Amino acid sequence: MTDAISVKNLSKTFGGEWSLFGGRSHEVKAVRDVTLSVKQGETLALVGESGSGKSTLARMIVGLDVPTSGEMRIAGKDARALWAEGPQAFGRVIQYVFQDPVASLNPRKTVTAILDAPLRLLRGYDQRRRQVRMRELMEAVQMPADSLGRYPHEFSGGQAQRIAIARALAAEPRIMVLDEPVSALDVSVQAQVLLLLEDLRREFDLSYLFISHDLAVVESISDRVAVMFFGEVVETGAAEQLFRSPRHEYTKRLIASAPRLETALGATRGA
Repeated sequence: MTDAISVKNLSKTFGGEWSLFGGRSHEVKAVRDVTLSVKQGETLALVGESGSGKSTLARMIVGLDVPTSGEMRIAGKDARALWAEGPQAFGRVIQYVFQDPVASLNPRKTVTAILDAPLRLLRGYDQRRRQVRMRELMEAVQMPADSLGRYPHEFSGGQAQRIAIARALAAEPRIMVLDEPVSALDVSVQAQVLLLLEDLRREFDLSYLFISHDLAVVESISDRVAVMFFGEVVETGAAEQLFRSPRHEYTKRLIASAPRLETALGATRGA
C-alpha cells in the first residue's frame, strides 16, 4: 500500500545568510533529518513541546515552507512534481487545518463564500452542485444548514473549527494535516471535535498527520505517534505501545506530565 505521506532525511534551516556588510545571520536548524511516514487511512500524531519543529515540518509537507534538504512524497508522488502540477492539483490531495479556527477563516466572508472557493476552484463544481455539497459538508461536520449565511465571528471556537474542517473537506482531499486543531478549545469541546475527526476519517477514508503538544489529545486519536525533540524525531511507535512502554527519556517525561482526556471523551460519547 502506498504511504499517504513519506518524508526522508527532511531538514529545514533558517538564517545563515550573508549580509551586505559581510556578517552572517544566526543559523537555526528547525527540522533535522526527519524520516517518517503516514500510512493510508491512519492517524499519525506528531507530538512535542512548542519549538520542537512540529509546525515547521507540517508547513513543509503542505508546501508552505521549502525544505533545505531531503525528500517528500505525497500520495505516492514526489512533492515537487505534484506541486508543479499546480496549487489546485496539490490542494485536491492534501489540506491543512490551522490551530486558530477563527483567525484562519476570512471574517468578511460568510460560510457560504468560504466553502464556495474550494468547491469552485479545486473541484470545478457548478453552482447547483456547490449548493448541494455545502449542505452535505455542514451535515458531515454536524453544523446546521443555516450556518451557511453567517460570519466566522458569530460562532464559538468549536463551531468555527468544524467550519474550518468543512472547508478542508470541500477539496475532497485524501490527506489532512491538522496543526494543533483543538489546542484553543475547552476540554469538553476538544473531545467533541476529536470524535468528529474520527468519524470523518472513517467516512471519507482520510489519512491524518495530527500535530499536537498535548499527549492526552494524542492518546485519544492516534494510531501511531512520532515524538519530536529539538527538530528531531526521537521515537516512533504504535500509540498503545508507546504510551505503555516509552523508550526515550523525553517521551517518558511528556507522558508523566500529561493530563488524561478519557473522562471528557467518555462523557461526550455518552451524550
